[in-house]
Amino acid sequence: MKNRFVHALSVRVFPFLLAWLLRCWFATCRVKVHGSLHRTAAVSREKAVIAIFWHYSLVYVFYHLIKDSAAVLVSASEDGDYIARLAHHLNFTTIRGSRNRGGMRALKEMIQCLKQGRHLGIVADGSQGPPLVVQSGAILLASKTGSPILPMAWSASSYMRFKSWDRTAVPKPFSRIDFFYGEPFWVPPGLAADSIEEYRLKLEEEMIHLYQKAWLQYNRDGH
Repeated sequence: MKNRFVHALSVRVFPFLLAWLLRCWFATCRVKVHGSLHRTAAVSREKAVIAIFWHYSLVYVFYHLIKDSAAVLVSASEDGDYIARLAHHLNFTTIRGSRNRGGMRALKEMIQCLKQGRHLGIVADGSQGPPLVVQSGAILLASKTGSPILPMAWSASSYMRFKSWDRTAVPKPFSRIDFFYGEPFWVPPGLAADSIEEYRLKLEEEMIHLYQKAWLQYNRDGH
């Protein structure tokens, strides 16, 4: 009982404080956006967009897209409780689920969300990795709804990196941030199961290329 109470309290307090800290923190950074035309092309087709990004980049992506009306997929784990609450404080709605818990229910909610015209954010490599390996969920969603997938990545002149499976990165105050939109990625409707892997690999190639392009701004192979 005590552990549940502590968890519930920390989930309410910590993300709230972190959300306001991030607003102040990132407001000091200089941001240069690359590929805005790709974003325009994706959102001008009268379809909701599936924004996709690597797990390492999640914290700043939430802030960068704070003015967009979107839902984000968050793991149904206890750790996901913190991310979901943080997303809420940064003006996102959340859909909870993962491969191992609530996956089918989350898939149905995401399809409904896109068909209602609400943009959706998905972590490309999922909540548990492996890092920089695209999971097939975005391909399935795009095929079922006709929504374009919009790849995203960012790099920074100075950043902190955590010792997590994805090496989560957070730009430091007063750093320069380069935010990249990739070309919209379209998936044919009614894609057969044996073709999902083909498009997953194509998307992964595009995502890795965009990731490398972003970090080459600072002569790095990656974060």
